[in-house]
This record gives sequence, structure tokens and C-alpha cells, in this order.
Amino acid sequence: MSRPASTQPHITNSDNGPSNAGHHRATALVRVGHVLTALVAAFLLFDAVGHLFKVAPVVSASRAFGFDPDVMPVVGAIELLCLIVYLAPRTAVLGSVLLTGYLGGAISAQLRIDAPLLSTTLFPLYLGIVVWLTVYLRDRRVRSLVTGVDRFG
Repeated sequence: MSRPASTQPHITNSDNGPSNAGHHRATALVRVGHVLTALVAAFLLFDAVGHLFKVAPVVSASRAFGFDPDVMPVVGAIELLCLIVYLAPRTAVLGSVLLTGYLGGAISAQLRIDAPLLSTTLFPLYLGIVVWLTVYLRDRRVRSLVTGVDRFG
């Protein structure tokens, strides 16, 4: 279904008249989304590798949480799999759902040991919000779903 000619966006170069401001805004949103995605991915990759190789801080933390350190490589593999699904553009929404579940488990583990609420227990929540923000910024379909408007191209 096409729009009437009078509602078609004006797309011209910057030297010859009006530009498509929505397109430029969408491009900026996507770029910010990619930068935030890289930061989230770096953090989660660092965390997953620590679990996979059972580094000393992970082993001591797992004991503090009441987990057997021998299951940490499994936790790291699950985190890495969720991260891979999140980073693939076609499966980013599914990856966000999977990471939300993973981070919910991290909140649960923090609650078990009465960790400080705002700085430690809720950190996975903050990270989950950024995960979803990145998908919102990178994917026009998600923006359209959230806003109910498909104006960002």
C-alpha cells in the first residue's frame, strides 16, 4: 500500500532543498544504539569469559552466593549464547528476552545474600534496561511497536 503523492517524504541532498529529518534522526538513533550495544557486549563478554574460565573472583563470588563453582562454566556458556543471539540483528529481540531472563536470575542471586540494593542488587536491572534501550535504538520495528508510530524510517 503506497501513500498519496502529497504525503511522500521529501528526500533531497543537503544542497538542493529540504532534507528528510526523520531519516537523519533514525540514523543517529541507530549509531547511538550501536555504541551502547558495544559497551553492553564488552561487559557481558568479560563476565561470560570470567565464568567460563572460573577466575578466582568468580569462584569466590559463586561460593558467597551458595553456588558450586563447578557450574560457573555452564553459567558463562548460557550468558555467551544469550549475548550471541542479542548481537545478531535478526535475533536481537529474542536475545534481549533471553538476557532479561539471565539478568533476572542475577538479581535473584543478589537478593539471596542481601547485597546492597541500589548499587549491587539492581545493577542487572539497570543493565537490562540498557539492553532493551539498545534494541529500541537499533531497530525501527521496535521503535514503531513502542511508540505506535512508524516515522523514523
